[in-house]
Amino acid sequence: MKGRKGEIIAATLELAAENGLGTISMQQIADKVGITKASLYNHFASRDEIVDAMYAWLRNASREKADIGKMDYDRLTGDLSLKDILTSSVQSYLRMVSDPRMFLFYRIIMSERSINREAAEIMAKETKTMIDATKTLFYALQIKGIADFGNVDAAAFSFAMAVHAIIDYRFDLEQAGLASGNDLLRDYIDEFCRLYGVGKGNEKNR
Repeated sequence: MKGRKGEIIAATLELAAENGLGTISMQQIADKVGITKASLYNHFASRDEIVDAMYAWLRNASREKADIGKMDYDRLTGDLSLKDILTSSVQSYLRMVSDPRMFLFYRIIMSERSINREAAEIMAKETKTMIDATKTLFYALQIKGIADFGNVDAAAFSFAMAVHAIIDYRFDLEQAGLASGNDLLRDYIDEFCRLYGVGKGNEKNR
């Protein structure tokens, strides 16, 4: 985002990284940008609106940088394995959340979600977005005969939540200076595909 709104979002992110999201005031943001508080209100009606705009902008910018476009479900065929499709989808999501600005934002949100309503709402919104996208993909995989989920909604929910949890756990390990846990996602996808995959490249265990 360019212009004054972009400056405001950048300043808010910097302040949040320094002091925490819950402590930021409109006056602090205005001072950081170098404008009056009244001028700040000409661009955003509240701090909540700034944070929402920051989340939307960072997510869109990170998706573009990670080259994540809309899934072309017509290209899903039996020649593609469930493992390849899921691995590609998860790697795309990891590229998005690993963008430095998006990663910084998530670090702030994750650290404050238990004490800050705004942070909790953003995490809930991000999780729902991930679940909904997974459901759409899984219905396509079921229709194309690449997977046999039985209950598609339940399978999509469990996969999205498991991937979300593994990413969080990997982040905790890295922050603690412990083992990276890089194999966790690979091993989980392997087991998931063993249970639900059908067709070429999938080993189905009934």
